[in-house]
Amino acid sequence: MEITKAEIASAAAAQQHTHSPQELMGSEILVKALQAEGVKYIWGYPGGAVLYIYDALYKQDTMQHVLVRHEQAAVHAADGYARATGDVGVALVTSGPGVTNAVTGIATAYMDSIPMVIITGQVPTAAIGLDAFQECDTVGITRPIVKHNFLVKDARDLAVTLKKAFHIARTGRPGPVVVDIPKDVSFKKVPFEGYPQSVEMRSYNPVRKGHGGQIRKALQLLMSAKRPYIYTGGGVLLGNAVQELRTLVDMLGYPVTNTLMGLGAYPASDRKFLGMLGMHGTVEANNAMQNCDVLLAVGARFDDRVIGNPKHFAQNERKIIHIDIDPSSISKRVKVDIPIVGDVKDVLTELISMVRESGSRPDEAALAAWWTTIESWRERDCLKYDRGNKEVIKPQYVVETLWNMTKDSETYITSDVGQHQMWAAQFYRFDEPRRWINSGGLGTMGVGIPYAMGIKLAKPDAEVFCITGEGSVQMNIQELSTCLQYNTPIKVVALNNRYLGMVRQWQEIEYSGRYSHSYMDALPNFVKLAEAYGHVGLLIEHPRDVEPALREARKLKDRTVFLDFRTDPTENVFPMVQAGKGLTEMLLGSEDL
Repeated sequence: MEITKAEIASAAAAQQHTHSPQELMGSEILVKALQAEGVKYIWGYPGGAVLYIYDALYKQDTMQHVLVRHEQAAVHAADGYARATGDVGVALVTSGPGVTNAVTGIATAYMDSIPMVIITGQVPTAAIGLDAFQECDTVGITRPIVKHNFLVKDARDLAVTLKKAFHIARTGRPGPVVVDIPKDVSFKKVPFEGYPQSVEMRSYNPVRKGHGGQIRKALQLLMSAKRPYIYTGGGVLLGNAVQELRTLVDMLGYPVTNTLMGLGAYPASDRKFLGMLGMHGTVEANNAMQNCDVLLAVGARFDDRVIGNPKHFAQNERKIIHIDIDPSSISKRVKVDIPIVGDVKDVLTELISMVRESGSRPDEAALAAWWTTIESWRERDCLKYDRGNKEVIKPQYVVETLWNMTKDSETYITSDVGQHQMWAAQFYRFDEPRRWINSGGLGTMGVGIPYAMGIKLAKPDAEVFCITGEGSVQMNIQELSTCLQYNTPIKVVALNNRYLGMVRQWQEIEYSGRYSHSYMDALPNFVKLAEAYGHVGLLIEHPRDVEPALREARKLKDRTVFLDFRTDPTENVFPMVQAGKGLTEMLLGSEDL
């Protein structure tokens, strides 16, 4: 029997109807996009502009939303998670003050190149520009502190926009991406044809592979060096190039240093590691930086805290090789001789391959003489402090004790910003990558507890310590409530010297001891405060009690513990390079003041 044209048309229409895309609200499409990206945790705070998104989150069970107590902490916690895992961190905030509260967290992530997607609510599209309740220009406000941002005006664009946002956040030089979603876009129903498998952006194609000719030139320069030095930054960690860096350093036998953001890229316990360099770096690390003849810079940006005064740095002639994924970072502050734009993992892999194929070896005699010079600098023991003091707790002793107790376990250290941050960087010797989580570029106080919360969710079996000060910790101390609700038992190590310590140190050295508003005169009882939040509080006032207190805190695996260490208020961080001074013009102790 012959099928009529009408029946064929009817069957085709029925088939088309069967495969027609389902209609979903924008908020539901957003949730499906996040699920497709493998998102496990979202840190956020609800408000009117994002209630449809929160309703969609309520109806799913593959992602956990963590309700913080302040939007700044939401972004910091997602940031800490991203730093420790390498995954994209996700935060969700409402319009207006939700966005403005998140700005510090976004800027912190941007300065340190952390992959994040921040979803922000916005007033309905028709109300944009009319000074509606809780309206602000999110795109305008965040433009200088994001890798990119989007304002989604049509729910049909949500899926592809989220795909672009995650792609931009995690590729090239990573960074935060803001996706601003008006309320009507989140509740409007549109056809959903699935989440894109891939995305192409004509205007965004980061280079991955380094130029082979440039890498070959770098090899020749490295092999001809008499005083070589390898200087690495956070880009090695972000680029997952730790193993490649370690292989190269061990093959060549060259000295290596890490920036504050790069600690853990090369094991601190290895003799070839000269310690952190820069403003509070070691004598041997800084002197080697100034006196080398060939410098290999990998994933680092020669910032002001690392090289001091650029004119002083330029006084010594040296050849510089610079490997970075971001071309704008090369020759930005210091002119380099061999620029190599590319993914640091790929470039180092190719460089290692060339070293092996060439069969060439470094100048052993020159290298031995260089190491002899470095060892003479190392003998100065620039990190010495009064270890024998039995009367007052030295902050360095707390960090050193913590390191000795935890160095063989899976331990993550977060810090806030100030003296305690530098002591943590100097005295906790990181052998593994992504274990040291701190705010480098922006220097944001208040990140320590949120970072620790984010890490503890990602790494529930690891020990997570937040090394902080009594000033920094109060900036997001309300997150102790979040720790209780979501069972993230972190350990807070407060080096309490009753001062804004780094401000006081600068005032002592630069301002003739005029301590203008750097003394904390009305501190809370941190033990009672911790207990009020449902946690354990410990007060430690004598050096003999430091180790027992840390042991007690570690035993309480399932509890958040706040350790209030009353430390020496007069202690300063040394070495120190003053602002405007050269890298080797270091103050090594109070005798230099």
